[in-house]
Amino acid sequence: MQFPSIALYLAEISHKHGISHAILSPGSRVAPLAVALARHTHIQTYTFSDERVAGFVGLGIAQTHLHAYLRGEKARLAPVILACTSGTAGYNYAPAVAEAYYQEIPLLILTADRPPEWIDQQDGQTLRQNNLFAPHVKASFQMPVDTSHPDALWHAQRIVNEAITLACSPPYAPVHINVPFREPFYPAENEVLKYPKPIKTITRLAQNPQLSKEQWNDLIEQWERAERKLIVCGQMSLQPRMAKTLGLLWQDYKVPVVTDVIANLNSLSQGISQADLLLMQAGEEVKEKLQPDLLITVGQSVLSKHLKNFLRKYPARKHWHIQEAGLPADTFQSLTHHIPVSPAYFFSQLYSDLDFKNLLEIDDEGEENDYHALWQSLQQKVTKKMHLFSPTEKETDSPIVEMMAVREIIAQIPEGAVLQLANSMPVRYANYAFSPKASVEVRANRGTSGIDGCNSTAVGNALAEPDRLTVLLTGDVAFFYDRNAFWHNYTLPNLRVIVFNNGGGNIFRLIEGPARLPELEEYFETYQKMTAQRTAEDAHFVYLSARTGEELSEHLGTFFDSSDSPKLLEIFTDKRHNAEVWSAFKAFNI
Repeated sequence: MQFPSIALYLAEISHKHGISHAILSPGSRVAPLAVALARHTHIQTYTFSDERVAGFVGLGIAQTHLHAYLRGEKARLAPVILACTSGTAGYNYAPAVAEAYYQEIPLLILTADRPPEWIDQQDGQTLRQNNLFAPHVKASFQMPVDTSHPDALWHAQRIVNEAITLACSPPYAPVHINVPFREPFYPAENEVLKYPKPIKTITRLAQNPQLSKEQWNDLIEQWERAERKLIVCGQMSLQPRMAKTLGLLWQDYKVPVVTDVIANLNSLSQGISQADLLLMQAGEEVKEKLQPDLLITVGQSVLSKHLKNFLRKYPARKHWHIQEAGLPADTFQSLTHHIPVSPAYFFSQLYSDLDFKNLLEIDDEGEENDYHALWQSLQQKVTKKMHLFSPTEKETDSPIVEMMAVREIIAQIPEGAVLQLANSMPVRYANYAFSPKASVEVRANRGTSGIDGCNSTAVGNALAEPDRLTVLLTGDVAFFYDRNAFWHNYTLPNLRVIVFNNGGGNIFRLIEGPARLPELEEYFETYQKMTAQRTAEDAHFVYLSARTGEELSEHLGTFFDSSDSPKLLEIFTDKRHNAEVWSAFKAFNI
């Protein structure tokens, strides 16, 4: 018997489709895939022993590739490969697969398997792997175990083409191929593997859907009938050209643009970036005045709970969601129109049509100015509140307050960096802080909003762009949960990790429900006494720690400077003090 040729076909077809990265996890049954991918001269492979980590590292690399593609920096989109052995190994991919599905990130998942006759026969590392990740993949394929017949080989090649095409067709998503192998798994000693040529590839041309003139006319009529227009942007990649167009809609037509920190609209200087704070303090009378007639939404999940509750209680009469493909979520329970085009095209064409119409007639925007002015005045008020609020006398040796520290850290992150925000409090604190610099790209796993792969995703970001600084802002529970992210043999001098260590899940002390329960500390916060120092040392990070404002400021002065090694800064805070300051901040009025 020979080395399984289907593994060579799979690697070569992947290369022809532009796949350049594969994340492998060790095992016996996966050996044909591992060898075929590792020996391919055009595919960069990495090894991570923990499959859960491997899944999120692959997600982090794919996230980087997708964002570059959406900005027009990559001409072609390709998924990242995840490959693991049979048995429970594949199940460990599940959290990353679900996150990628809801974040719309393309992955090609390859699970090696026993031949079908050995399933359920009490053979080792064997379980039912077909459709293992349903319903969080776009499709699942079962590779034929024997490809000696020409039709079977044609079928196998077709499966690989179809899987990659599906992963990279909007809405982007993970796709799974289960690949059964019979022995032998390994090439003979000194055997030279020959990748098949020619090979079957099926190329799908990109679509650029546009609206007809009649459809645009109908939308423009709805736009004009609406006195109060509001644009809300969910999670998106950094897209400067679209941000510029949204700025023109604000400037020329006085349309408020509401953003979260994960919307990556840092360059939109007049955006409503503090809607969560603004709506947290607004009374019902004010909220009634803020109710839109026309709501236009774009992007994925919205971080602000207050914004979601506001738009559900005061729904728009018309709600357009701009999404190129797939079924849109009706997050605010008011959806009336799904507009299936790219957001960049939609806003550019909308502004162009409005600009042309403006040349033909004089339009009175007085009512819209009042609506816009209300949003702007409220934004200015909460911005002033953030400037004026201080929990201490700002003594340098005072205890560190997480909310204030996040503000200081974000202000110092250099231009062009990637900021990966862990779930729980870090992403929320960042949403209350002032916006990062315009070219800082903010990322967060807000598809499923879990803490299980925040470190690993940041590692993937750093691997994908070794010349770009990656900064991870995380809490102690998320950090320790995903420590295996640093169990690898790759040097990442461009990675900076900042850990807030308050001895447990501090978010449960800050939200109303669990904070008042007697079970708070043991069953919600899960009090812990660990520090990140030994993890940092094991992973060859430069380790720094801060317990006072003076120490924090001193470390931040050089923390983001170039280095031969990654760096980790652990910031120790008091959870009770954080909760007191948070309560004082919410109650603070100007």
